[in-house]
Amino acid sequence: MTHLLHLRAIQIFEAAARLGSFLRAADELMVTPSAVSHQIRSLETTLGVQLFHRINRAVMLTDVGRRYADEVSEALGRIEAASQTVARKGKSDILTIHSVPSFASQWLMPRLSRFGALNPEIDLRLNASGDAADLGGDAVDIDIRYGTFVPAAYLGVDSFPLETIVVLCSPKLMKGASRIRTPGDIKKHVLIHSEVNLYRWKHWAEDAKVELDLERGPRFDRSFMAISTAVDGLGVCLESRLLVQRELESGRLVMPFGPNGARMLCHSLVYRRSRTNVPKIATFRKWMSQALRETET
Repeated sequence: MTHLLHLRAIQIFEAAARLGSFLRAADELMVTPSAVSHQIRSLETTLGVQLFHRINRAVMLTDVGRRYADEVSEALGRIEAASQTVARKGKSDILTIHSVPSFASQWLMPRLSRFGALNPEIDLRLNASGDAADLGGDAVDIDIRYGTFVPAAYLGVDSFPLETIVVLCSPKLMKGASRIRTPGDIKKHVLIHSEVNLYRWKHWAEDAKVELDLERGPRFDRSFMAISTAVDGLGVCLESRLLVQRELESGRLVMPFGPNGARMLCHSLVYRRSRTNVPKIATFRKWMSQALRETET
């Protein structure tokens, strides 16, 4: 029966019930009293019940009409509240992004305002954790992951450009008797370990042909913690240049051996293939691709 009900007839019924008069309802809705009477008759016929008693020129709700009016009034109130909420927010879409924490804090968050300025119709939500997001439902639109993985058949993957892994330290470690000039000088300093990284100090030592005491130094399971520790001058870290653009530009970190290093595929943007052409997802993927190309990795 629902598809037979006309919203206009329900709106007219609500006004007549609230005002207790077909005439006053007609004035409020700027229609004729006969139009009000006709719409309510049509609604009564569709529902198969009498909603109003007609007493001379007065009208009075029947018992079932009163109960129906309460329900209709509440429903129309919810519709109005929902409409006001949407109009107040002024956003057409909500894009929910999940990311590994270090990429979220070091690269994505400083740039989200740029995406928002370019796409004011999209309301962004960002969540971060080390676990992969479940893209099988509608809770998350895009997942930014770290490391190698085999995607399920229903997932699409945009691999990031290769990232350069470099040695990083505070400028203060480039001065004095313990200043870093050669790979062997690393032995004089505390090693800061990022335990979940694909390329760690043991790999660097092998490539640089340097023996290091890999047991010493603080250990973190998030790159942003290791980066912060290096900024404080407490040791030397090994991280992707992609994650330290702000620290390098501000001079809080330097690269004692220059900008070159091991090149690796580290991050990927993951989404559901079935939603490839959803505008908010397509827009964010295009923006990410451009932003990554503009970032020195």
